[in-house]
Amino acid sequence: MSQKLVRSTSTVAIFTLLSRIMGFLRDIILASIFGAGGLFDAFVVAFRLPNFLRRLFGEGAFAQAFVPILAEQRTTRSHEEVQDFVNHVAGTLSFIVCGVVILAEIFAPLVIMIFTPGFVHDPVRFQVTEHLFHIMFPYLLLIVLTALAGAILNTYGIFAAPAFTPILLNIALIGVALLWAPHTSQPIYVLGWGVMLGGFAQLFIQIPFLKRIQLIPRFKLGFRDVGVTRVMKRMLPALFGVSVAQIGLLIDNVFASFLPQGSISWLYYSDRLIYFPLGIIGVALATVVMPYLSRNHAEKDEKIFSATLDWALRCTLFIGLPSAVGLFVLAGPILSTLIQYGKFNSFDVVMTAKSLSAFAVGLPGFMLIKILASAFYSRQNIGTPVRVGAIAMLANIILNFILVFPLKHAGLALATSLSSLVNTTLLWMLLAKQNIFIPSKVWGKTIFQLIVSNGIMAACIDFLAGPLTPWLTWSVFTRITHLLLILCVGMLSYFVVLGLTGLRVRHFRSPC
Repeated sequence: MSQKLVRSTSTVAIFTLLSRIMGFLRDIILASIFGAGGLFDAFVVAFRLPNFLRRLFGEGAFAQAFVPILAEQRTTRSHEEVQDFVNHVAGTLSFIVCGVVILAEIFAPLVIMIFTPGFVHDPVRFQVTEHLFHIMFPYLLLIVLTALAGAILNTYGIFAAPAFTPILLNIALIGVALLWAPHTSQPIYVLGWGVMLGGFAQLFIQIPFLKRIQLIPRFKLGFRDVGVTRVMKRMLPALFGVSVAQIGLLIDNVFASFLPQGSISWLYYSDRLIYFPLGIIGVALATVVMPYLSRNHAEKDEKIFSATLDWALRCTLFIGLPSAVGLFVLAGPILSTLIQYGKFNSFDVVMTAKSLSAFAVGLPGFMLIKILASAFYSRQNIGTPVRVGAIAMLANIILNFILVFPLKHAGLALATSLSSLVNTTLLWMLLAKQNIFIPSKVWGKTIFQLIVSNGIMAACIDFLAGPLTPWLTWSVFTRITHLLLILCVGMLSYFVVLGLTGLRVRHFRSPC
């Protein structure tokens, strides 16, 4: 079981890594073609609502509500009964989402005014945003069905296909940006159709795998179905509780819409970079650990439950914390190397670096929330993360008001980061207080190792990077070689110090 858990995590992480690499390539191309101006602001806003729900359904709330119940039914019911449960979930969920899509299409101007009120005073940006919104919002239905298929496959131990699906969205956007956009007078609208194309591809690629396990959904309404009712009751509050960071980005939109043009784009590019390690570590671990935690709880094996959670948290910190330190210290050089091309100029690099450093402060929190929330949801406890999320959300709003005036868009990013740390701290404390999570005896040494290794790594890479100004004028080759050298030295110093402080590979063996 231990090898299977590590192998499954590695599979998800590898495909997620490929997706993030493709995402980098996508953002380089989009930045070069569209820059960080008002039109790209409009695309970001129009895509943020369905994309926000994609992150909830695809990597959080739906899986947290659906997987434990499906795992339970798989164990206690016949295949025909499981098929009937899947049919009713698919039909009911699709019916609800179709209603949401129709209402959103009808009231699109109102939705845009609510989430980006500052655009009301900019008719061009508002009109472009509305048109893109009409094109892209039906993507929500496609991605909900994709998430359903992925959750079913994950429960049956098939992780590769669902982990591969995000790559298809990146391929679609890259394809339309390079092949279609240059041949149209309004290239920004092409991105909207690229999103829809990617949505269809993400859904259809999973159908053969569903057929293999004989669980292709046959859509049936089932509002009175007991299983559907349980999923819905757990899913609705989890939409809020598990993804405070993403809700924070929507709140950031409201504030950013009043800031100068480009602010939303700067936040977008920095968020994309933060999501690279978050997707690889936080989402991959949570996706794989969730079924094991659910099984541990169903078998009433609380000792293994706590040990599995302990393992996941330590893995997250050992990889997530140096990622945060690296992004904080090297924000400018990384952005200059990756996306300072075409219409994305040196000023955009400087401004995006400010929000990237601010987001990096909260990266460990963003990652840990994925794992900590999974511990509650695997026990079918929705209320606790929701209450904690409400507190963190209130903190985010208050911090937005405090920080947006002196720090502008970077203040919005910092507010989101600080609220995620509030969320993490409260979830951790409650798990420990309820004796759900009993930290192992190695945590004292773990904290010491993390502080020393990350401190030395930060000093090394900061010294080698130097000031940002020369990076903005160097050739592409010079930037790439310097950044690779710094990253290699940083990783080497980090792992050497970890080894000197006593960390060994055997310490990462999973307990299940």
